[in-house]
Amino acid sequence: MPIIQFPKGMKWGTATAAYQVEGAAFEDGRGLSIWDTFSHTPGKVKNGDNGDIACDSYHRYEEDIELLAQLGANVYRFSVSWPRIYPNGKGDLNPKGLDYYHNLINKLVEKGIEPMLTLYHWDLPQALQDLGGWANRETVEAFSQYAETVFKEFNGKVKYWQTINEPLCAAFLSNYRGVHAPGYQDLQLAVDISHHLVLAHGRAVQLFRNLGIEGKIGTATNTTWREPFSNKIEDIEACRREIGHNIDWFLDPILKGQYPQYLVEWFKKKGAELHIGEGDMEAIHQPIDFIGVNYYSGNIARYKENAGLLDIENIEIDYEQTYINWPIYADGLYKVFHYLEDRYGNIPLFITENGACCIDEMVNGKVEDKDRIKYYKQHLTAVSRAIESGINIMGYLAWSLLDNFEWAEGYGKRFGLVYVDFLTLERIKKDSYYWYKKVIANGWMEI
Repeated sequence: MPIIQFPKGMKWGTATAAYQVEGAAFEDGRGLSIWDTFSHTPGKVKNGDNGDIACDSYHRYEEDIELLAQLGANVYRFSVSWPRIYPNGKGDLNPKGLDYYHNLINKLVEKGIEPMLTLYHWDLPQALQDLGGWANRETVEAFSQYAETVFKEFNGKVKYWQTINEPLCAAFLSNYRGVHAPGYQDLQLAVDISHHLVLAHGRAVQLFRNLGIEGKIGTATNTTWREPFSNKIEDIEACRREIGHNIDWFLDPILKGQYPQYLVEWFKKKGAELHIGEGDMEAIHQPIDFIGVNYYSGNIARYKENAGLLDIENIEIDYEQTYINWPIYADGLYKVFHYLEDRYGNIPLFITENGACCIDEMVNGKVEDKDRIKYYKQHLTAVSRAIESGINIMGYLAWSLLDNFEWAEGYGKRFGLVYVDFLTLERIKKDSYYWYKKVIANGWMEI
């Protein structure tokens, strides 16, 4: 069998997000988030599921870190719950919230695992949403206060920092399609919020530099790939819009200092104007140390008038799909790497999420998730191809360590390397956990 060899010094690990794993939603002074409100609204989340308990990692973080240590992970990406630090989004600080993350980070460092801290993974304090949420520019100021607190509190312990996870989802899934919290369907609102999210990122990076915080800071960006169905210009442009909506709309302002004009014009055609305040672009256009790449799926696609926001339809060509109905298109990840390098230069890339939702069944105390292992093999091969082609890739984080609350899908969709029994909260290592452990230990894999 062929061997895929990875570079020495490559970082390996897994990722989670606060609302998806922590639970303890009403403990130790934590305030409500928009996901508490959304998940408790009938009809918003499948089966009426919510994150009140989730994986109970708030109480079981030592057990989860031990799973990371046994895996051989040297990086763990997690997010801080903003309402756990500032229950009202701003104003009074909650010391017990800071204590939890100190304990978590100290235990990671003790085990030789480098923390990667994400400031915002969608759990906006409900108190700020009541004032307009991300549509209100004052939320950007509140985020700056929160970011400064976290930077100062954990400076010297955290090596990798990320500002805002997947702003595409926080802006458009949440405020245009309405499938995520807070659940609005308004294109102008989504465009306004997308700008405020990027502005909040820029202000946080400015603070990071001005405060002299240790470590590297970057983003966590949605990426996908669409291969044009034909060489017709309308198919090529439709695919460009889909890729660019994920990548260009959010990274161009940061790395180029301007929004992509073709999308500015497209949104205007669809009825939404981009509003930029004085000094915004200067604040946004800050050097970052790496791009966090979140990739799950891609497809072949073509132009179709009035097919969604971007006038594009996917053409399913009998691709295998994960259990969440996302086509498996590992070659798209390889193409995303080259797209990022071509567009932004040789900036370091860190795969901060990649993984598969599978039908995981416990049989005689084991979960034989062969489909997930196959998915990882395909995508790590794409990573290796990119590295061999000269792409600057720092590391790879599997999504996710644990089965968890999968947002609007509730608990019915599992992405974890570790199976969680949501009745007992018992953790059981899946076959993919043992496979990934071997890859990390060896620095290579068989295909």
